[in-house]
Amino acid sequence: MNALLIGADSLGNIPAVLQSYDIRITRHICGRNVAHQRKAPLPGKPDLLILLTDFLGHNVMRNYRDSAYALGIPVVACRRSATAVERRLQHEGWRKLS
Repeated sequence: MNALLIGADSLGNIPAVLQSYDIRITRHICGRNVAHQRKAPLPGKPDLLILLTDFLGHNVMRNYRDSAYALGIPVVACRRSATAVERRLQHEGWRKLS
């Protein structure tokens, strides 16, 4: 599964956590660039949108979330922490690979 990740400058251990769920980060957008904050379509066609909320403004999150919902793409929103991402994925019903 391919994911678009929005927020944060560095990801730390988040890619390893996502890999354990068979989720690959196809693109990471930090959200600081002004061009990323404008209303624009989602790049590519990701299977999942992950928003790291403690590094994004409300309008940026709303733009990406609304674009994903319009395309039927699931959205996971959480803080930038490997533990928080894993808890959120488990809460949403994602299963770890054996």
